[in-house]
Amino acid sequence: MNHSSFRFLFLLTTLACCASAGAQDFPTKPVRVVVPYAAGGLPDTMTRLAAVRMTEYFGQQVVVDNRAGAGGIGACELVAHAIPDGYTLLIVDVAQTAINPALYAKLPYDTLKDFAAVSLMGTSAQFLSANASVPANTLPELIKLVKAKPGQLRYGSGGIGSVHHLSMEALKTPLGLDIIHVPYKGNGQAIPAMIGGEVALVFSALPAIEGHLKSGRVKLLAVNTLKRSPQAPDVPTVTEVTGIKDYDYPPAIGVLAPAKTPQAIINRIAAVIAKAVQHPDTASRYTSLGIDPVGNTPEQYAAQIRIDIAKYAKAVKASGVKVD
Repeated sequence: MNHSSFRFLFLLTTLACCASAGAQDFPTKPVRVVVPYAAGGLPDTMTRLAAVRMTEYFGQQVVVDNRAGAGGIGACELVAHAIPDGYTLLIVDVAQTAINPALYAKLPYDTLKDFAAVSLMGTSAQFLSANASVPANTLPELIKLVKAKPGQLRYGSGGIGSVHHLSMEALKTPLGLDIIHVPYKGNGQAIPAMIGGEVALVFSALPAIEGHLKSGRVKLLAVNTLKRSPQAPDVPTVTEVTGIKDYDYPPAIGVLAPAKTPQAIINRIAAVIAKAVQHPDTASRYTSLGIDPVGNTPEQYAAQIRIDIAKYAKAVKASGVKVD
């Protein structure tokens, strides 16, 4: 080995050691977590619950910064341009990572180029729920009903381009079902509309309709995840009932960092997030909110984001919705 090659190898080793040492010391000051939703919403609540444990494990305060509005686009742009040192993180749902890129012709951020995946905090199974008056008690019975009465049933959603909207579009399209979409300003309005009979169907998290299930005003027909949910294990998945391949459309809340954040620091943050969301107290609260805690690796979350981008692009195309 010549002298210049030796110096280059020495430099690489030194940089690697410094990066490792930096990750071990991280963080040495408060960490800001930007949430693209208002305080009190599900992503915000999840973040604050995890932040309590993250603060404990880091030994530094984890500060939640709510930046609501415009579908989270402004929050994403803010973090995309932040210093990539691990001290500014972004909470995202599939709305920001996958749906926005499919809906909008132009965005000020690129999910894959401007961010580094850190960890998926949790997912929320959404159940296809029907008003008790609907003459169908299973998904096959509903499909038969819709085909016999095309255009007569209506479903509610949390808005155009929402997970609830696209879950139904991804169900309707391959089966050739004619169900009318009625968008509301959030699922908090769509659920009462379904219970009151304004619409027949809605995709919803279980806690939001649990009381109405017990009273017999609502029934569950299927769940929009690949596997049955432990929250209601007797409810079948859409895939097992219909054969629609890879039908999986739950809200999925995760953490991103600006691109070029050192991998060692990302790994450190991911490990702390996993520990935080899987802590018995946090996991218990997540479950009560209808969230299945995850806390996976950066590599696993990055792979899921790529799958989501392709999947939601297909669902948005099927819906015919586009925003300029």
